[in-house]
Amino acid sequence: MIYLDNSSTTKPYREAVETAVKYMTDIFGNPSSLHGIGLDAEKAVREARGYTADLISADPSCITFTGGGTEADNMAILGTARRMKRQGKRIITTKTEHPAVLEPCAYLEKLGYDVIYLDVDSEGYIDMDQLKDSVNDETILISVMHVNNELGTVNDIRKAASLKKNALFHTDAVQSLGKEHIDVSDADIDLLSMSGHKIHGPKGTGALYIRKGVSVEPLIMGGGQERGMRSGTENVPGIAGFGCAARMAADIDRRSALMALARNHLLEGIKGTIPDIRINSPENGCPSVLNVSFLGTRGEVILHMLEDEGIYVSTGSACSSNKKGQSHVLKAAGLTQEEIEGAIRFSFSEFNTADEMDIVLEKLESIVRRFRKLGKFR
Repeated sequence: MIYLDNSSTTKPYREAVETAVKYMTDIFGNPSSLHGIGLDAEKAVREARGYTADLISADPSCITFTGGGTEADNMAILGTARRMKRQGKRIITTKTEHPAVLEPCAYLEKLGYDVIYLDVDSEGYIDMDQLKDSVNDETILISVMHVNNELGTVNDIRKAASLKKNALFHTDAVQSLGKEHIDVSDADIDLLSMSGHKIHGPKGTGALYIRKGVSVEPLIMGGGQERGMRSGTENVPGIAGFGCAARMAADIDRRSALMALARNHLLEGIKGTIPDIRINSPENGCPSVLNVSFLGTRGEVILHMLEDEGIYVSTGSACSSNKKGQSHVLKAAGLTQEEIEGAIRFSFSEFNTADEMDIVLEKLESIVRRFRKLGKFR
C-alpha cells in the first residue's frame, strides 16, 4: 500500500496508539478525581497540553482541548461572535476555507452578521489589499487559514494578522501543524485551531489556542472542565495520544524535508512523463500537498484506478467528499470545469519515499494514458 491521502488523515504513530491504549486500560481514571488514578490521568492531560503548546510556541495555559479541528474552528468563530456581538458584526474570511469555517460563517450570516469572503489568486493566496480594505470599526474577527488543505498554499498569517486593528485574528492551522513553523506570539495570533489526526495522533482530538486576555463564549457548558471552555470529562486517551504525536512531530524541519523529497520527486516525474497537465499547487507551497489536474480525465475515476493498484489519493477535501459539486477551493482559484474534474490531490507524510513515488508515477502514467485513449472513442 502506498498512502498519499495524509491531508485527510494520517496513520497514527505506534507510540501514540500505545499511549492512548495505556490510558484506556491501565490509567483510566477521571482527571477530576482526587485519588491516584485520577491524578495520573490529570498529569497526562497536563503533559499533552505542554507538548501541544510547544508546537506553536505558546503558553500551555492557552491550550483548550476539543473533539477535533472542526470543533476548534466552531468555538473560535461562534464563540467570538457571541462574545463580541455588541462591538460589531463584521467577520472576514476567505473563499477557500475549510467547511468547518465556512459553515459557521454562513450560519452567522443568517443571524444578521456581515461576512466578507476574500478572493484568492490562481494559486490560492489571499488578496492582502482586499483584506486591509475590508477591515472597519465593525470588524470583530478575521479568519484566514494557514495552509490550504487542497492546494497546499501557505498564507502569510503574520502579515494578515498585522491588519486586524481591533478585531481578533483566527487561523485554521490544521494542515500546517507540525509541517510549518508557527509562533503565535510573533504572528500576533489570537486564536488557532489544531487537529490530532493530521499529525499521526488519534481521531476525535483537537485543540484551540486562545491568547491570554482573549475571551470567547464556550459552546459546551456543564462541569467547567478545560477552564470552563469545554465542559465534559476529558478524553484522556485521545488527549494523551495527541500529546504524544505532538511531541514526535516537533522535529518540523526533518519531517518537512522528507515530505518535500517525495513531493518534488513525484512532481518532476509527472511533469516529465505526462502531458496536458496543470499544476495547481504553488511552487513554494507546503511540502505535504501536491494538486495536479490531468486534463481529459476524471479525477474520481483515476482515484479508483489507482486504488486498484494499492495507491490511495484523493480528489479534494475528505470532509466534503460526500457532497456533490465541484471543489469550492479550485473554483475560487479560477480553474475551469475540465481542470477541476481532472484534479487529484497527493498528500504526503514523513513516511513516503522517492522509491514509492517511482511506483506511483509508473501506475499513474499508464492509467492516464489509458483513460485518454478510451475517451477518444466515446
